[in-house]
Amino acid sequence: MKPVKKLAVLGLTLASVFTLAACGNSNSGASKTYSYVYSTDPDTLDYTNTNRATTSDVIANLVDGLLENDRYGNLVPSLAEDWTVSKDGLTYTYKLRKGAKWYTSEGEEYAEVKAQDFVTGLKHAADSNSDALPIVQSSIKGLDAYVKGESKDFSTVGVKAIDDYTIQYTLNQPESYWNSKTTMGILFPINEEFLKSSGKDFGTVKPSGILYNGPYFLKSFTSKSSIEYTKNDNYWDKNNVKISDVKLTYFDGSDQEALVRNFKDGTYTQARLYPNSSSYASVQKQYKDNIVYSPQDATTFFYAFNYNRKAYNFTAKTTDAQKTSTTAALLNKDFRQAINFAFNRTAYGAQQNGQEGATSSLRNSLVPPTFVQIGEKNFGDIVKEDLASYGDEWKGVKLDDAQDGLFNVEKAKAEFAKAKDALQAQGVEFPIHLDLPVDQTNNLLVQQANSFKQSVEEALGKDNVVIDVQQMSTENKNNVTYFAETAAQKDYDINIAGWGPDFQDPSTYLNIFDPDKGDMLQNIGLEKGQNADLADKLGLNEFKKLNEEADSEKQDTTARYTKYAAAQAWLTDSSLVIPIQSNGGTPLVMKAVPFTKPYSLVGIKGDAYVFKYREVQNDIVTAKDYKAAEKKWKKEKEKTNAKAQEELADHVK
Repeated sequence: MKPVKKLAVLGLTLASVFTLAACGNSNSGASKTYSYVYSTDPDTLDYTNTNRATTSDVIANLVDGLLENDRYGNLVPSLAEDWTVSKDGLTYTYKLRKGAKWYTSEGEEYAEVKAQDFVTGLKHAADSNSDALPIVQSSIKGLDAYVKGESKDFSTVGVKAIDDYTIQYTLNQPESYWNSKTTMGILFPINEEFLKSSGKDFGTVKPSGILYNGPYFLKSFTSKSSIEYTKNDNYWDKNNVKISDVKLTYFDGSDQEALVRNFKDGTYTQARLYPNSSSYASVQKQYKDNIVYSPQDATTFFYAFNYNRKAYNFTAKTTDAQKTSTTAALLNKDFRQAINFAFNRTAYGAQQNGQEGATSSLRNSLVPPTFVQIGEKNFGDIVKEDLASYGDEWKGVKLDDAQDGLFNVEKAKAEFAKAKDALQAQGVEFPIHLDLPVDQTNNLLVQQANSFKQSVEEALGKDNVVIDVQQMSTENKNNVTYFAETAAQKDYDINIAGWGPDFQDPSTYLNIFDPDKGDMLQNIGLEKGQNADLADKLGLNEFKKLNEEADSEKQDTTARYTKYAAAQAWLTDSSLVIPIQSNGGTPLVMKAVPFTKPYSLVGIKGDAYVFKYREVQNDIVTAKDYKAAEKKWKKEKEKTNAKAQEELADHVK
């Protein structure tokens, strides 16, 4: 989602991507309000207890942590004015700014933000068995033992309030990316008195559900209607809050043209455009000089197979034999590879962006190819080299973003032929039926599901594979996918899932399928530490070993990233999941000034829905101005990133 960063939901992302590039220098008389859409309700505001994008997209505006991101992606002080790192890389000590306050939803001062609040926040996450714990559980000394119940004393955990304005974390091993984790909700502070007084109501999705120390208050929330923020005039950094009021209106995707209509009449600050809509010709004519494409971000969406399906409330299957045949087929790597190669991602992308932008949001691997650098090469280059050793089917495959590097009907047929021979010997019945759930109110998602169905069935033949698109209500779709609390409740054979990085290291993606602790295991039908036989059949223990070998490289990032590239190559070959696209890469028109919003590939303080720093102008941004701003931003980013790297040594004491 943001996301993990966070677990992302595609319906939400189709709204959030439109704001990715929104911000910059204002013009005179610039608007102080921002209005657009959101697509999925948050189910909690308990920010240390969840890692869902639906929560973090809201919380990023309401609560601050130790550090945040500037518009170039650098980590800069937030509640921490400064910090030091011990020479062995194990102890991080943060000095808090004095005067940062907690406020109630009514704007009344409640208390000063103190170091103990960070201890309280992490303890609450541990005691609540937060789904975000994997971000820090193996990092912070003593936390794993406390979570597992091996220690009952939280004082043994490596988080200490040295005094009111000094918070210290002790790690198990050096993590060069540790500071990026401080921009995740699980490390945000909680006032202990308010937590105790709220009881089970803490984090309820209403203005009074939390305390605020961030740039905005939650003014109101109405389910499937609107989310509104108003500026916190007492905020410690209020001069960097340019927009005073934000209103996000619920959008279910059923009326795609509503976005640009509301932009035309001044209701919305910007609008995602749909090139396949009936009115696009007139929209293109009116805004021909103003249509821009937002950049791709680090969130990756993929098709996830359910390898252990238990629920069949939404299915086209009519016999038990069809059910067992589907399960057997999904456990066959050649079958999964056949689906992977049969998927025409360009046609899929065209449903969203039209022919002109059909490939602009495509992604071919779970870890974005440019997420980290390995010497003079990017991560994806090394993955491609490793992938070639897995077989001839990977020759000629390209993993770069914004192009369809995997679609190949000839390879799809060849892999399927191998799979069919093996499966028929097991007594499997054909065709294999794959149930694919989709929200019936979201026209784009329905179109994309049908595009996937068409390309797979055309490449492999309907007598071999049938994609059964299960259209259902928004509520039912969410309940059997995104909000399902157990693997057994996941009611599908194949479904879109999404993941955004939590911190700047490839492990943040690859560990999500660790058979013992992976955050996305439920999406493929497994539970953490369970289903050992199934995990072994899928090769997840081998995958786990590759990740552990990479993680053993604590200091040499080149060696570390190279070994994680090997793990990504294994994942690509296994076709355990099928990458589709990223956030971004979509056409829009906007009055949000380009490239001054906070930016980051990780954490929640550089998300599309963060409004601090953001500015809005009166005039529509032109494509020419956007490109000029992008060019200038990239040049400045390169300089500031290099300077930030040089200054890291100043924090080592």
